[in-house]
Amino acid sequence: MTATQDRVADRHPARDRVAEAVPGLLVALLVAGVATALGSLVPIVGGPVFGILLGALAAAVVPGLREQRWAPGYGVASKPVLQLSIVVLGTGLSLQEVVRVGVQSLPVMLGTLTVALGGAWLLGRRLGIDRDTRTLIGVGTGICGASAIAATTAVIKPKQTDVAYAIGTIFTFNIAAVLLFPPLGHLLGMSSHSFGLWAGTAINDTSSVVAASFAYGGDAGSYGIVVKLTRTLTLIPIVIVLAFLTARREARQNAGGAGFSIRTMPWRRIVPLFLVGFIAAAALDTLGVVPASWHPALSTVGTFLITTALAGIGLSLRLADMRRAGPRPLLLGGVLWIAVAATSLGLQAATGSL
Repeated sequence: MTATQDRVADRHPARDRVAEAVPGLLVALLVAGVATALGSLVPIVGGPVFGILLGALAAAVVPGLREQRWAPGYGVASKPVLQLSIVVLGTGLSLQEVVRVGVQSLPVMLGTLTVALGGAWLLGRRLGIDRDTRTLIGVGTGICGASAIAATTAVIKPKQTDVAYAIGTIFTFNIAAVLLFPPLGHLLGMSSHSFGLWAGTAINDTSSVVAASFAYGGDAGSYGIVVKLTRTLTLIPIVIVLAFLTARREARQNAGGAGFSIRTMPWRRIVPLFLVGFIAAAALDTLGVVPASWHPALSTVGTFLITTALAGIGLSLRLADMRRAGPRPLLLGGVLWIAVAATSLGLQAATGSL
């Protein structure tokens, strides 16, 4: 390349970065398209889970997809696209409905969230699971499965293997919940309202809440969905705290252990821009700016973006790295799942809503 060509290239760094990202992003979109189709055929699994599974499988069986030239596109899928997905999903939250349902279900919601996050921290440390993996499993169990893991991934920047473990763990116990919760609910003689609250607070992924609560019958389905969406809003304070802790840790590492001051930290490190977008999208929906007729399409777009992000993460995975962690993350997820389900039932009984 001549000196003149070098100068021309230097004038267009943004365009060059876009050109580098296109091939890998197209691969992630292709995997996401196949995953979405499979998710519609098997909704109990869902597109996002198929996205990370197919991405990891494609990277394992097609060695060329592991080449460096694809990496920039995988990075775009697993970060900017992931952040955009959270903003789009915010358009499905009506803050008025959230407040109405939240007041009724707040004790159960906060109790299960505390058990999930506290249990992940305590038991995860005892099991020797690294910080990022136990954090992802905790927020995935306590808040909203893949969406919570996606939002948390955007601020704590974990290894791709950590994300894969968390998604796999959440998926395993989502399937178990869909199969076990309805017969258990009937065995316990739960009303539709109490079962919807149980499903909405103790099952992680939205698609699994829908499957279990509608299978139960009555108005459990509609109530379970609203509880689940209300539970999603707890992402806001949790992600802000995690972003602050991550930024503080990085600042101390960069300063060689010197003192940390919140005044010198850029506000975007404490309140990520995508989280501001999420809140703004929910506010617009509450004000009626987002027509109700748009909700199904926006939900589909948001889910597809999350699927694309997880496909990018899957394509970046190396299965050998995952095997080294062993069964401990799955054990943590199982214990947390049982603890959260039992806590939800116990708090409903204690508050007279069972």
